[in-house]
Formats: sequence, structure tokens, C-alpha cells
Amino acid sequence: MLRVGDLQRSIDFYTGVLGMQLLRKTENPDYKYTLAFVGFGKNPEHAEIELTYNWGVDSYEIGTAFGHLALGVPDVYSACEKIKVAGGKVTREAGPVKGGTTVIAFVTDPDGYKIELIQRP
Repeated sequence: MLRVGDLQRSIDFYTGVLGMQLLRKTENPDYKYTLAFVGFGKNPEHAEIELTYNWGVDSYEIGTAFGHLALGVPDVYSACEKIKVAGGKVTREAGPVKGGTTVIAFVTDPDGYKIELIQRP
């Protein structure tokens, strides 16, 4: 689960930039929050990311416990190009991981969360 400051901006990033689908969205007026679930498909075949918007909170400190999300993609180089064209921010260009051969890249979502792209066959 990621807490986000602008739910629609985050949905737009995960669907429009990363190519995920908005799987479902629910509101809880009593407790003043909205949840949106995004992913490349539904559970249990695919993982989902829960985006939580607490009404009236527009930003969060990410903190030191969180590292990053990781997504496997078939071609990191082309994924980075598509992300850039869609307006996304690539913060570490595609290339081999230091001391290894696995190709990775990093992108950052609108709330500052880091997402690692890992090349998978």
C-alpha cells in the first residue's frame, strides 16, 4: 500500500505511464479515505498495488524504512522509452546492475516512490 497525495494523479501515472489497469476503487466516507487498486491483472495471477488517499492529506514523508517497488519487464530499455514518452521520470537509465549483468532502471512516481524495473525473459 502506498499513501498518495493526489489519487487521480497517481492513478494516471500507474495506468498511463506504467501501463497498469485500474482494477477497482472504493470510498469510505466515514473514515475519509479512498482506495484504488492498480496492476497488470487481478489477484491471484498478478500482484496489485493499493493506493490510499486520506482525504485532505496532500503529501507524506516516505521515510527510511521504504526502499522501492520492483516490477519485472521483458525489455527495460524499451520500457524506459515508453515511460519517458508518457511523461514519466526515469531516474536511473537502463543498464546492468553494478557488479552484475541483470539489466535494471529506476523510475519515480508523482509522490516520490521509487520503482525498479528488472529485465525478465
